[in-house]
Amino acid sequence: MGGLFGVVSKEDCVSDLFFGTDYHSHLGTKRGGLAVINPEGFIRYIHNIENAQFRSKFEDDLHKMHGNKGIGVISDHDDQPLLIRSHLGKYAIVTVGVAKNAEELVKNAFDNKASHFSEMRGGEINPTELVAALINKESNFEDGIKNVMESIEGSCSLLLLTDKGVYAARDRLGRTPVVTGEKNGSFAVTLETCAFPNLNFEIKKYLGPGEVVLITEEGIEPKKPPGDKMQICGFLWVYYGYPASSYEGINVENVRNRCGAKLAKNDDIKIDMVSGIPDSGTGHGLGYAGEAGIPFKRPFVKYTPTWPRSFMPQDQTVRDLVAKMKLIPIRELIEGKRILFCEDSIVRGTQLKDTIQRLYDFGALEVHMRPACPPLTRGCKFLNFSRSRSELDLAARKAIYEIEGVDDKNLDEYSTAGSSKYEAMLTQIKKRLKLTTLKYQRLEDLVQAIGLPKEKICTYCWDGAEL
Repeated sequence: MGGLFGVVSKEDCVSDLFFGTDYHSHLGTKRGGLAVINPEGFIRYIHNIENAQFRSKFEDDLHKMHGNKGIGVISDHDDQPLLIRSHLGKYAIVTVGVAKNAEELVKNAFDNKASHFSEMRGGEINPTELVAALINKESNFEDGIKNVMESIEGSCSLLLLTDKGVYAARDRLGRTPVVTGEKNGSFAVTLETCAFPNLNFEIKKYLGPGEVVLITEEGIEPKKPPGDKMQICGFLWVYYGYPASSYEGINVENVRNRCGAKLAKNDDIKIDMVSGIPDSGTGHGLGYAGEAGIPFKRPFVKYTPTWPRSFMPQDQTVRDLVAKMKLIPIRELIEGKRILFCEDSIVRGTQLKDTIQRLYDFGALEVHMRPACPPLTRGCKFLNFSRSRSELDLAARKAIYEIEGVDDKNLDEYSTAGSSKYEAMLTQIKKRLKLTTLKYQRLEDLVQAIGLPKEKICTYCWDGAEL
């Protein structure tokens, strides 16, 4: 998915920029980048962070960087920040999101005989370069950002570093958060609010959908008001958001606790312990255990120093290796026990199948699974939180294929909790994963746990609903 951070100060901002960007490292494993501007111009560094932590790659660069304005990015795909020279002037740009109509936009640019794009490995166009091209078609940055929002199918939040300050824009329907903060005359902007506390920033404002501001040394200037419609990604709270972060003023860990409690209220299983697949399943598991009055224990512990989040690598073999090696089982807590695991979700199910088998190998009597969200029946069209090549990779779609002979038949029925097709799909998934029982969160309970009206939450991957 990726994350972004920016800061403007009357003094040097490099330390805040470095640590603020680092607090987004859980969102991407491909590239990290920093850019600052000072009277001499721009200074930028980009590093591959696939096999090393962001901090270790950038520590040697910090003494070479100085300036009072800067932006940073953790990217799961492309090189960023890009330095752009255009009729608007020189600027640096970072983006988060996905342009599903990128090929169409590139073709339109070529038809006008006014653009060229450098190719990345595999022949793809750098999506951030495409966004810059859309900005450069207009006569000022504000109109350029508006053109981006109107042109892209998918989503795009962005930061522009200019000599005037940092432009911050939240995507048109607010699918990803953008939040501003302030401390002692310094101003920052972030995707994850967990970047603020240890840097002593206080949240100033959650930008609304499509809202644009310009951050300068003097403050935060509104440039475009927020729109009326919002579709923030519900999966932020379920899975890939950081527990210490808040979106729309709603803390992630609190939501996960409420999700677990709702799972427990709808359950009457007899078990010896509750656990969570670490890390994101832990908050859900704690909520379940507290509501059910059953001990929470950790039959798996996660080895974190060297292993990234397992959904990020594109190669399935690498994902499976990461999932196995970072979870270390504790036989004394597993052998002879009936264990209920809360999991954030079941996406592909391939890693989970191996994890469940390892529990049986270590002597578990029963393994029950309670995902904190409904079955994922559709791939995301709006963000890059998964690099799956096909919707058939999804455990739910695979089950539908096994039942129907095709994977896209009767999706609405399969997405309706309690229907005969829904129950048949669950039975198929439970059988493949060798679970004792499987019970998913109901969508209405997830929405209640988040605490926003359903029409403000993107639930497309669960029920196909979209604006």
